[in-house]
Amino acid sequence: MQVRPSIPRDKYRAVRRKDLAELPQFRHLDSEDRIAMLAVSAVLPFRTNQYVIEELIDWDNIPDDPLYQLTFPQHGMLDSDDFRRMVDLITRKTDRRQMQAAAREIAYRLNPHPAGQRQHNVPKYKGQPIPGMQHKYSDTALYFPAQGQTCHAYCTYCFRWAQFSGIEELTFRGNETELLHAYLREHTEISDILFTGGDPMTMRTRLLRRYIIPLLGRGFEHIRQIRIGTKALAFWPHRFVSDADADDFLRLIEEIRAVGKLPAIMAHYSHPVELSTGISREAVRRVQDAGAVIRSQAPLVRHVNDSSSIWHELWKTQVSLGIIPYYMFVERDTGPKEYFEVPLARALRIYKRAYRRLSGLARTVRGPVMSTMPGKVLLTGTADIHGEKVFVMNMLRGRRPDWERRPFFAHYDDEATWLTDLEPALGEHEFFFEPELRNLLHGARRRARPRTGIHPLHDHHDRLELHPDS
Repeated sequence: MQVRPSIPRDKYRAVRRKDLAELPQFRHLDSEDRIAMLAVSAVLPFRTNQYVIEELIDWDNIPDDPLYQLTFPQHGMLDSDDFRRMVDLITRKTDRRQMQAAAREIAYRLNPHPAGQRQHNVPKYKGQPIPGMQHKYSDTALYFPAQGQTCHAYCTYCFRWAQFSGIEELTFRGNETELLHAYLREHTEISDILFTGGDPMTMRTRLLRRYIIPLLGRGFEHIRQIRIGTKALAFWPHRFVSDADADDFLRLIEEIRAVGKLPAIMAHYSHPVELSTGISREAVRRVQDAGAVIRSQAPLVRHVNDSSSIWHELWKTQVSLGIIPYYMFVERDTGPKEYFEVPLARALRIYKRAYRRLSGLARTVRGPVMSTMPGKVLLTGTADIHGEKVFVMNMLRGRRPDWERRPFFAHYDDEATWLTDLEPALGEHEFFFEPELRNLLHGARRRARPRTGIHPLHDHHDRLELHPDS
């Protein structure tokens, strides 16, 4: 892959919805596309920066350029009725309050927090829920530091888009470091803490230190891995090279490593072009030289990376740079999913075609993986069993540890895009985890299983909800 020259720009400049009209590239779009962008970005969060605009997007390939699709709102991201409603409000120059009310109503219908992640994963300390924390798998806890609940640029398919919606009751964040540390000190089964968002790398390092440094001392010997989930390596690599506190962050990595713990950067790379600039590769080198391991993950999404050649190139490039391919996810059941979703059968074909061309060092990547209410479900393949064509599934991580690495089967379905679209196979009436999951969730809302061609968000039924969860 050709490496593009990159001119570092030291000062980050966000581009928001209000700035669109000032972009030369925006002014060159036709009026219909400009209105569409304004209509969609009134509902779904939009934010990018000059690095993405000037160095990652090929403006001669609009609208098909994958990084343009990844970062700029598109017509099909809203239901046709909702889209027409927002266009009408914009063309009539409706007042801001009415526009916000309409956008809020639509946002609530887009499943902003799939599978009740705020209800079922939030742990308690001394009987009180811990704001901004999730503890789903026994050995891993997630924390959403309040200061890191934005990104240098937003992905249009982001499953945490509600964090950036501006609707306060949809956000999920915490800043009570004492409560976080008290919980971690008490729960010695936790070996991994993942700081996530948003993007913690939008925080100043001095703020990030408040959360991390105590974990390097006494009482936290069981915390062995400190993970940071970030898209900054792709969307603002200057954070690790030329930003004012880039060196301070690298020193923090060194301090974590010095006490025998592993700093892990969980990088979000969606397309090879994100690794094509000189500064993106310099950022990777500096982070690795400081002692962190970088693992990469991203969902498979239509219009951006839905081809085996893209994934093969992405994983091959990452391995050559010392990055470990980790997960290919299935796009989650939230936001503009209909615009981005890929049928599971096709996702499996894309993964296998890319995987079989990889060397052994790149075969660390697992996919396609659905992050669902019961756990991380791996689609391992298809099979014919007693004359029935089935999907072969495996529970990689389970809400209950004894579910893990357990295979199960679903009827093969060319159109299914999520676990809720699938029927159990081989005469089973439900998947093995469903009875116990109902008990674990204390009577979680029950719905009937959606049929082929009906999106699970729009169907009401008597089967257990299995939508995605963190």
